[in-house]
Amino acid sequence: MNGYVSEINYDKLIEKSLKHVVVEALKIAERQGLPGENHFYITFKTTHPQIGMSDSLKAQYPNEMTIVIQHQYSNLVVANNYFSIDLSFNGIPQTLTIPYEAITYFGDPFAKFGLSFNTMEEAEDTVGSLFAEEEEDEPRKTSGGIATVVSIDAFRKKN
Repeated sequence: MNGYVSEINYDKLIEKSLKHVVVEALKIAERQGLPGENHFYITFKTTHPQIGMSDSLKAQYPNEMTIVIQHQYSNLVVANNYFSIDLSFNGIPQTLTIPYEAITYFGDPFAKFGLSFNTMEEAEDTVGSLFAEEEEDEPRKTSGGIATVVSIDAFRKKN
């Protein structure tokens, strides 16, 4: 066991599960290439401490960068905490190493699929503002309440 948990952070659990979708999609591309017309748009924070990229690219994209993985890429390696890929920028081949924590958006336009992620700073700001709003409201009763079930059918891909 990883240690004692004082509360369950469902937002982090959901984010982790959704990042697993990104990892699995990247693993498919690593093993066999991208099937059909599938292609990935991946946006990530270039300020993340474990980002591996050239100084010239960091200077060009000081905060955030979006890459497209479609036809012209090589050496895609999917690891536990990051992936690396060789892409060409203005005819110059470069290797990028991108930790999953740095990803803010993953999309496959062909599949009409996209996921947005909070970075650690954004998640902390969001949680902080939620608690601040809660404190302003009247105290809520915690016993005898009714649970709300949210259907995810609206988010499922329709055939």
